[in-house]
Amino acid sequence: MKYSQWIGIAASIILVIAGFIPWTFHPDLNKNFTGFFSENNIYGKPGNVFIVVSIVAIVFFSIQRTWAKRWNMFICAIILSYAIKSFIVFSGCYRGICPDKKAGLWIMLFSAIVMMAMSLFPDMKLKEEEKKS
Repeated sequence: MKYSQWIGIAASIILVIAGFIPWTFHPDLNKNFTGFFSENNIYGKPGNVFIVVSIVAIVFFSIQRTWAKRWNMFICAIILSYAIKSFIVFSGCYRGICPDKKAGLWIMLFSAIVMMAMSLFPDMKLKEEEKKS
């Protein structure tokens, strides 16, 4: 794809921004949880993880080498798996109370899926081998 690197970089930035947007609303606590806040830090801070691995992914999206594209597939697979885990943890019901899913949770999951898709279709310029006569 022609613009896969730019779309992947944009999805990485959106993933970081999604950490600051409310992910869920818990009616029993009357609080919004984000990627950086959960009550007593019980769900951890996946926003911090997403910042670090998104920076690595942006670097690998920017490098036009085969090894970087292969490592980027690995990094984006880790990002996608962690995003799925975070989605399940944050949106799961507990003691009969189900939190309301907010836009940030869906944006986080969607941007991780887009990053993985863009890492699978890198825009690489292949060198033509010289024809031997």
